[in-house]
Amino acid sequence: MKLSSISITFFFALQLQALSVLLVNSQGTDSCNSILNLNLPFDTSSLHCISVWTRYDFILRYVQTSSNVWSFVLSAPDTNSFLGMGFSSNGQMVGSSAVVGWVSADGTGTVKQYYLGGQRPNLVVPDEGNLTMVENSSSIASQSSRIYMAFQLSTGQPRSRVLYSVGQIGVIPSSPGFALAEHRDKVSTRLNYVTGTTSATSSPHSRLRRSHGILNMLSWGILMLIGAIVGRYFRRWDPLWFYSHLLIQSCAFLLGLSGIIMGFVLEDRLGADVDTHKALGIFILVLGCLQVMAVFARPGKESKVRKYWNWYHQNGGRILIAFAIANVFYGIHLGDEGTAWNASYAVAICILFLVSLVLEFHLWRKN
Repeated sequence: MKLSSISITFFFALQLQALSVLLVNSQGTDSCNSILNLNLPFDTSSLHCISVWTRYDFILRYVQTSSNVWSFVLSAPDTNSFLGMGFSSNGQMVGSSAVVGWVSADGTGTVKQYYLGGQRPNLVVPDEGNLTMVENSSSIASQSSRIYMAFQLSTGQPRSRVLYSVGQIGVIPSSPGFALAEHRDKVSTRLNYVTGTTSATSSPHSRLRRSHGILNMLSWGILMLIGAIVGRYFRRWDPLWFYSHLLIQSCAFLLGLSGIIMGFVLEDRLGADVDTHKALGIFILVLGCLQVMAVFARPGKESKVRKYWNWYHQNGGRILIAFAIANVFYGIHLGDEGTAWNASYAVAICILFLVSLVLEFHLWRKN
């Protein structure tokens, strides 16, 4: 009898524990098996459901309400940031239109359409775009630690290239301008509205863009610095240092020239707004050409003007490297490559900088 009482007690304890775990796990989660309990301006009983962005737990529900009206409900964890859903003709952000929503600290929800005219904040225009939103159909609410953004579009068939974005934590648009800050992350997908399947898509020129970035990072941003280190700190191995310096810098220049040409092609194909990045690239190329021309005008060691040539050549190289490093980081930012690229390049630059400091210290001691 005593054993039976213990068993019953243990059984109920397990049930209570399982129930508490279930309640904890269900809070702040959503799935296609969940029932929407939202006060929306349109019917949600027949919505199709699909997980569209696993990394940030984005779940999309949609249905064709009538011949020219589509209903959407996008849900994501509430991180005190905006969430956006864009419709693109080519899978690119620039030139597309997006529905963006957020809930302010006072609980006020806002849903707006934005025209994504470029990557600069002033080119992301609120209350503009080519989406025809059904009047009084949009709403956004926070429930159980999730954000639910609902809206309807008046269209026969929405575009299949769908973009999703999540804003920076704690940064949401505010009146009167409702300027949209840079997103924390984004993804481009292709949605089949019939089968209810989605897949991530890459940029049509992603290979060209990546090659452009890698070539310029390797050439102007790394090899040029290595060549400068060889030219300054290994002069005791004459003439090996000179030919090594010449070979490294020549390879860097040719690779960098190829990378810049790819950049011009990429700009033409994407129509992207990269004026500052382009101007810096042209300036770096001009400095590189001047360095190449200086080699052919290099005076002999006994010449009186040799010290002036050395001053020009060395300082011109330093300016080139400084601008190249800055432009590489800026290019990573424009390409939305994320922290992995930034961290990898920063580590490479730090290693080369530390090597330079050690060699500079030895050179100072020797002199």
